[in-house]
Amino acid sequence: MEIRKIQGAIEAILFASGEPVPESRFSEVLSIDAETTRKALQTLMERYEKPSSGIRIVKMDTSYQMCSAPQFADQVRSALELHRNTPLSQAAMEVLAVVAYNQPVTKAFVDQVRGVDCGGVMATLAAKGLIEERGRLELPGRPLLYGTTENFLRCLHISSLDELPPLPDEPQDSGSETEDKANADV
Repeated sequence: MEIRKIQGAIEAILFASGEPVPESRFSEVLSIDAETTRKALQTLMERYEKPSSGIRIVKMDTSYQMCSAPQFADQVRSALELHRNTPLSQAAMEVLAVVAYNQPVTKAFVDQVRGVDCGGVMATLAAKGLIEERGRLELPGRPLLYGTTENFLRCLHISSLDELPPLPDEPQDSGSETEDKANADV
C-alpha cells in the first residue's frame, strides 16, 4: 500500500474512532510494519500542526487521537453548546500530582502524603476521567489502587508520564549543616 493511502486510512480510523487508537492497531489493520506506522503518523501530526489547521493528532503514550486545535476551543464549545469545565482546585491538583508521580497508589497513601482525607477529591478526579482504578493491593482489606488516565495525558498535552517535570530534590537536613560548622570551628 502506498504511503498516501496508508495516511488516508489512518486519518479515517482516527476520525471515526473518536477515542485513542494504539499504534499497534494501525499496523495490524493496515498490514504494515511498526516503523512505517510511526512514520505515517509523524507525517500526519506535522501536517496538522499548521496554525490554520482546526484539528490535531495527539500522541498519548503509544496511542493516537484526533482532536480539535486548542486555538479553536471557544468556537467548538459554542457550536456544541458545551460549558467550560471548572478549573481544578488546589487540593485536586495536589492529589493528581501525588497519583501521577507515585502510581499506582492507594487512597490511604494519598491521605498520608497530604495529611487529610482525600476521598472526595479522588472521587471528583475519577468522575472527570483524570484518575481510574487500577486493581487492588494484595493486603488485608484489598485496597483499591489508582493511576492516571489517557485523558490526564491529553489534558496536560503530554504523550507519556515521562514528560512530567522532575520532582525537586529533597532539601538538605539543616541539622547536619550545624554539625559541619561546629566541627569546622574546632
